[in-house]
Amino acid sequence: MLKTHTQSEWIARAEQVLPAGGFGNFEPGILIARGEGSRVWDEDGKEYVDYLIGSGPMLLGHGHPEVMEAVLEQLPKGMTFFANNSKGVELAEAIVGAVPCCEQVRFVASGGEADMYAIRLARAYTGKDKILKFEGGYHGMSAEAQMSLAPAKRVNFPQAVPDSAGILQGVVDQMLIAPYNDLEAVAALLAEYDNVAAIIVEPVQRIIPPAPGYLQGLRDLCDTHNVLLIFDEIVTGFRLSYGGAQERYGVTPDICTLGKIIGGGFPLAALGASAEIMQHFDKGKVGADKWLMQLGTLSGNPVAAAAGLKTMEILARAGAYDHLRDVGRKLQVMQSDALVKAGIAHQICGDETLFDIYFTDQSCCNYRSAAHDDPSRNARYNAVLREKGVFKSPGKLYPSMAVTQADLDLTHDAVQAAVAAINPD
Repeated sequence: MLKTHTQSEWIARAEQVLPAGGFGNFEPGILIARGEGSRVWDEDGKEYVDYLIGSGPMLLGHGHPEVMEAVLEQLPKGMTFFANNSKGVELAEAIVGAVPCCEQVRFVASGGEADMYAIRLARAYTGKDKILKFEGGYHGMSAEAQMSLAPAKRVNFPQAVPDSAGILQGVVDQMLIAPYNDLEAVAALLAEYDNVAAIIVEPVQRIIPPAPGYLQGLRDLCDTHNVLLIFDEIVTGFRLSYGGAQERYGVTPDICTLGKIIGGGFPLAALGASAEIMQHFDKGKVGADKWLMQLGTLSGNPVAAAAGLKTMEILARAGAYDHLRDVGRKLQVMQSDALVKAGIAHQICGDETLFDIYFTDQSCCNYRSAAHDDPSRNARYNAVLREKGVFKSPGKLYPSMAVTQADLDLTHDAVQAAVAAINPD
């Protein structure tokens, strides 16, 4: 008989071999053993409705039968080749057909890589150095991205604050930081600095939506000042709509990055732009001085491409996004109704396809304003949800296509218990 281990035993083992006892992604106090559809189970066998969904990629749920069939068809043909393969070409064609800014794409293995290369590509194309990003914006783990993501101290804009040790001062000096949803601040910076290569922005910053006209305002400012606009659509791509945030909001960037959903749960990401911009990956066209070197062992591997292709095919079917938004809307309403009834100040922040609650009566429009009046209330709320079988991040809820009425009923009961737990009365 195979020996089984409890979750606490696995945690103890992890603490011996992993820094801080984890992979660095999610809290190490829970180990997920398996997932099926809308549910996951931890190593003790406790079952949860999954609103983390792997931090976004499992939009169809775990083990979708059509995706599994596509993967199992590919596996005996080969897992990776470090060479072009037809599945990768087909996936590139599908992305180009769906995403407005993409005439060509280049594959990588993670969203952080895609963002890193997008920044480098903007510098190669423009010949300029500085990058403008927004306080609180997440763009992976590169040195440029680790600027003012979650600064421990507040400084005056546009000063960048490194979020990690080991980042050179020279990188800090090339970054400009602005508050999200503030066009006047961006306009002032672009008027002052004439060597900005690009603005990189999450169209929905974490869960903070753009103010009406904000993304178009960024587009107009970039055009005026000859600056490239990069949309980080690692999260929003194929989630907000089939064509991503650029389709949803009707604003086309110069470069975009995609990840999570396009790999169908496997490691794969991409960056895309016009053929003119993307030619910097072609040494034969731009020459050695302007060539952007990029390679990766698993970039465009056929297993991930097969999973991504089938995922995209399913998402393109009639009614898919209507269903996803209906699920998200119901999750928003059930929480807001319960909190209103209890007299608890709150804001539902985000899009129906990704959102969460801030326990505050203040508008949440940027990193500094999107905060809980009492963080312990949020911690307690999420702890009770977890106890009652709802698995989510403390700061974001991802609806999925797999959520059923039974899941919504369970979630409703968990929300009622969580609201009761934080109700001061």
